[in-house]
Amino acid sequence: MSRKKQPQPEAHWLNKTNMAASLGVSVQAFEKWGVPPLGKFGRSVYFDVRSVLENRLAHEVSKQQPTSIEDLDENSIEFERYRLTKAQADGQELKNELARGEVAPVELQSFVLGRCLAEAAGILDTLLLNMKRKHPELTPVQLENFKREIVKSQNAISRGNELIPQYLDEYLSETAAESV
Repeated sequence: MSRKKQPQPEAHWLNKTNMAASLGVSVQAFEKWGVPPLGKFGRSVYFDVRSVLENRLAHEVSKQQPTSIEDLDENSIEFERYRLTKAQADGQELKNELARGEVAPVELQSFVLGRCLAEAAGILDTLLLNMKRKHPELTPVQLENFKREIVKSQNAISRGNELIPQYLDEYLSETAAESV
């Protein structure tokens, strides 16, 4: 009767005990790594250095780069690093948009709008006199009606700077509601 020849591990394969010893870790620690075995012969499981190296490299990469932000604990230093890096990136992007002229700070817009409104108020201030000079046929009642409307416009213009923050808040709340 002839016996079937059982397959044998290759010469460069090491069993779990020998692999753990060559790496300087305990067998239990090596098992926790979860290195996939190359083969099992009898009661021995065999590994090669390449599988162990790939496993450890993958482990180190996963430690350095979490799969998603949800995986991070909000009280961890990694989460705080993520927040800081994101804030720096957002700040740089905002600076780039500002340099390209795509955005402008609210303070600048308020300043420019305030100057434009002041100029418009000045024009309205002289409008009644200019209309009297150019159209002497206008009656005092008509001029008084013009004056009343001009004063209403000047009052609205003078409140313009005060209303900018209110309008900005209103705009932001509307755009936030539309994006949801």
